[in-house]
Amino acid sequence: MVRASAAGAGIPGEVRITAEPGRAIVAQAAITLYTVGTVKEIPGIRTYVAVDGGMSDNPRPVLYGSGYEVFLPREAEAERPRVADLVGKHCESGDFIVKDASVPADIRVGDVLATPVSGAYGYSMASNYNKVGRPPVLFVADGQARLVVRREGYDDLVRLDA
Repeated sequence: MVRASAAGAGIPGEVRITAEPGRAIVAQAAITLYTVGTVKEIPGIRTYVAVDGGMSDNPRPVLYGSGYEVFLPREAEAERPRVADLVGKHCESGDFIVKDASVPADIRVGDVLATPVSGAYGYSMASNYNKVGRPPVLFVADGQARLVVRREGYDDLVRLDA
């Protein structure tokens, strides 16, 4: 089927065709969780929801314009009538996780926000931008969580400093 589609698109039969299915397999397997640190409303202009992560743990929005949805795990089915920009902690103009995110009207500091379908390339692309440690990675199955990558701490961040 792939070879026939390629031929239909004018790709010669001798061209080697490969596939990298990583994102298709892994993206839906992960949810990134953030904690809301600030909700800043500028009346008539915009609302910002700042979280404890950002472009260091998920650079895909700033690099590729990748889009995500968000929801509050405390009430996953809640209506989301409020529009806000979900931004990171890096104080950079491009540190957006979700522009014009639909969020619940009662979103507040301390809430946990979830961005589903963030499994592909998240951790592998993460960095220590602005000396922020990478978050932990947990596997969850049948209601049980298992830490597989620990959170980076201060010692990790200065390990290579002379």
